[in-house]
Amino acid sequence: MSFSSAQGAYRHIVLFQFKADAPAAKVRAIIEAFAALPAKLPAVQAFEHGTNVSPEGLDQGFTHIFTLTFASKEALEKHYLHEPAHQEFVAMLGGVLEKALVVDYVAG
Repeated sequence: MSFSSAQGAYRHIVLFQFKADAPAAKVRAIIEAFAALPAKLPAVQAFEHGTNVSPEGLDQGFTHIFTLTFASKEALEKHYLHEPAHQEFVAMLGGVLEKALVVDYVAG
């Protein structure tokens, strides 16, 4: 069995659980804002997002998943995390996000 992957690509995985009382319009606005970041930040080589559909019941309440691909850890740190567009996005999360989980890995 062979798998296609960008060998050595740096993946940044973000999971969100929104508060139960988070307004649906605010959640949609956050998802749209996250999806708009790659156009503003060229360090993002690829972006995918979706909602949890796993039947396993192991999601711990996380409902929204975002996968970003960078050339390297340095690209994430220097050209994404501290950029104003990313900081503005993070500020949107206040009051509606119950919890977040972020993991990174190098594709092998």
